[in-house]
Amino acid sequence: MKRLVSLLPDRFTLFLVITVLIASLLPAHGQGIKFFSNLTNFAVGLLFFLHGARLSREAIIKGFTHWSLHAVIFSTTFILFPIIGLLLRPVLQPLVTPELYLGILFLCCLPATVQSAIAFTSMARGNVPAAVCSASASSLLGIFVTPVLVGLVIANAGSAPVSFDAVVKIMLQLLLPFIVGQIMRRWIGAWVHKRKAMLKFVDQGSILLVVYTAFSEAVNEGLWHNTPLDALAGLVVSCAAILAVALLATTLLGRIFGFNLPDRITLLFCGSKKSLASGVPMAQVLFAGHAVGAVVLPLMLFHQIQLMVCAVLASRWANRPVDPHEKDDHH
Repeated sequence: MKRLVSLLPDRFTLFLVITVLIASLLPAHGQGIKFFSNLTNFAVGLLFFLHGARLSREAIIKGFTHWSLHAVIFSTTFILFPIIGLLLRPVLQPLVTPELYLGILFLCCLPATVQSAIAFTSMARGNVPAAVCSASASSLLGIFVTPVLVGLVIANAGSAPVSFDAVVKIMLQLLLPFIVGQIMRRWIGAWVHKRKAMLKFVDQGSILLVVYTAFSEAVNEGLWHNTPLDALAGLVVSCAAILAVALLATTLLGRIFGFNLPDRITLLFCGSKKSLASGVPMAQVLFAGHAVGAVVLPLMLFHQIQLMVCAVLASRWANRPVDPHEKDDHH
């Protein structure tokens, strides 16, 4: 009986499923999308402010200088993923249309997510300072690296000018609140540290908002209407296969390099994710004149699958017994 109960989804996973159903049946439109996008940005900004107020300066420096972990994460994001997409071509290409496979290769070239990777790392009690540094740096590097990878991996993709708007957005939405939280730490740090439930609420709430907003946009783009059913099913299988390989690879790499459990958690969540927020505007620039909707659809589906799977993994790790040998880098 206990084993059966342990297999049941927890409350947060159920909330995620309900959120996806609501977004599919009642997606936000027009001003609603703008409202939820702004609300999501506020929640993410608040999350980074609270992390800035909670994390000590020593923990941040330690996270930033964890070069071996960052090197493995960046290698997974920008080298391993494109290799996976190319090596699995004989298996994946028959399952989808040529435009959808182009989108699969595109998602393999993208940087990692920022807010959800850090939120899941925090939920799972991983190395949050390292996650903040690694995920933020991945998004910044992706602005320069992704167009080059697209040109190398996708034939005739052409070149495109790089926009620095994403850099400014990352600075304003993520780094600025984090810095303000660090400045305010001397006054509110102890108060924030005592309210772990509040941080957990903001963590999970920001993820639910990201899921609803992203899935609403996917539904509005014709997620369930503009793609043949067999190709859509093949795309789901393809995205799940790529994610499974990435999760397995990050798990094995974490053990091979001898990282402790918090570091392995950070590697898994930061190294297996791909950014929808960065991918959509990049696709509009890199694939101008192409069927951008078909190129972005694999990323939309991959994004939803990674959120659902990582939510389950994060919840499992969050409920593990506290290990006194695990170092707490939060204070």
